[in-house]
Amino acid sequence: MPQSIKLADDIMKIVRRESELQSRSIAGQIAHWVRIGRAIEKSGNFDHARITAALAGDIETIDLTDEEKDVWLDSFVEKMAQPGSDEDAFFARRRQLGQGVGLDAAGNLVREKAAHKA
Repeated sequence: MPQSIKLADDIMKIVRRESELQSRSIAGQIAHWVRIGRAIEKSGNFDHARITAALAGDIETIDLTDEEKDVWLDSFVEKMAQPGSDEDAFFARRRQLGQGVGLDAAGNLVREKAAHKA
């Protein structure tokens, strides 16, 4: 039975482009990639536990296969784009103090005005 799933816009853009190039439907392209991913995971050249260990810093990325490095890099970039709780707290404190909290498109320091004290 078909089911709906939500995918990020950037993923859907890739799926749409590739489905057109390969003359597949969007669902067909996703199913194709699922089968490929499953085959790679079962091949013995790919171990998701090793990728998880590399992301945690428990093993070196140079110890990963080329396939594992590709998945590690995608996961690493995704994780780096998400701030952690310590980072959120750091910038919240800077905002409270009216200090710089980032850069604008021109590379200028962005400051948030300190809250007025009563």
